[in-house]
Amino acid sequence: MKPEETVDYNFKVCWHAISRMYNSEAVKNDITTSIGFVLLNIDQQAGTPATKIAPLLGLETRSLTRILKSMEERDLIYKVSDPNDKRLVRIFLTEKGLEKKEVARRTVKEFNIKVREEIPKEELEVFFKVCSRIYGMIDNKEIF
Repeated sequence: MKPEETVDYNFKVCWHAISRMYNSEAVKNDITTSIGFVLLNIDQQAGTPATKIAPLLGLETRSLTRILKSMEERDLIYKVSDPNDKRLVRIFLTEKGLEKKEVARRTVKEFNIKVREEIPKEELEVFFKVCSRIYGMIDNKEIF
């Protein structure tokens, strides 16, 4: 079987292309794709517990810690200890963080609009169904 005929190869190549595209937009706005995804997953009203962000993005805790530190240094976020549980830290966006979140939101939205204009709804539905099944197989340890 040729590499281009494997499922994982196609996922990887496609994701890397998307990632490069997002990164080129992120660089124009002085952020990274990773920072953009974190920004998109922070609830500004209630704050988002730091412990909830890594699983949402499929990141290791160490990686998220580095990203959050960088975001704090860039004045994109601030941390607040939960008044009910001092062990819990909630992440909030600064004014600058809100601006960058809007850039990330617009970028993701524009990409999705363009994809939906080019790929018929029925094909996307099949794609989402296949992705969901593959994820379920992996998550349920049906592979290996």
